[in-house]
Formats: sequence, structure tokens, C-alpha cells
Amino acid sequence: MRQVQLSDLEERVYQAVYALEARGQVPYPAVIAEESGLTEDEIVTPLRLLSQKNLLHREDSPMAGLDFGPRWCARQMA
Repeated sequence: MRQVQLSDLEERVYQAVYALEARGQVPYPAVIAEESGLTEDEIVTPLRLLSQKNLLHREDSPMAGLDFGPRWCARQMA
């Protein structure tokens, strides 16, 4: 199985999403930014690139009226 190369920013963002999920927290952009030590603007591109690499997927908020933005869920790295 091939290994996916990640930039330092992509790695930080992926690890943040994974850590949040492991603790049972919802990985909304603001929380991902806080966990990764980056700003919300700085995580936009890594989130998109990780999604293109099929390592994250976006889910819209399941609760009507309580939309905190999309949440990002990690896929297991092989």
C-alpha cells in the first residue's frame, strides 16, 4: 500500500482532527484550529488538500438550527 506524503501543515491538521475525534470532540474548524495551534484561515488549505487526498471528509452539521459549520472527520491512514 502506498504512503501519502503530507506537508507539515497537513500533518498538524490531520493529527488535530484525529486527536479531537479520539477524545470524542466534534472537529469543527474553530476547534481544529485551536487544537493545531493555527488560525482558522491557516487550516482552510490543509483541510481541502487532506480531503482531496481522501484522508478527511466533510460532514454538514446534523442538527438543524445548531450549525457550527462543517465538521471534518478523519479516515484511517494506512
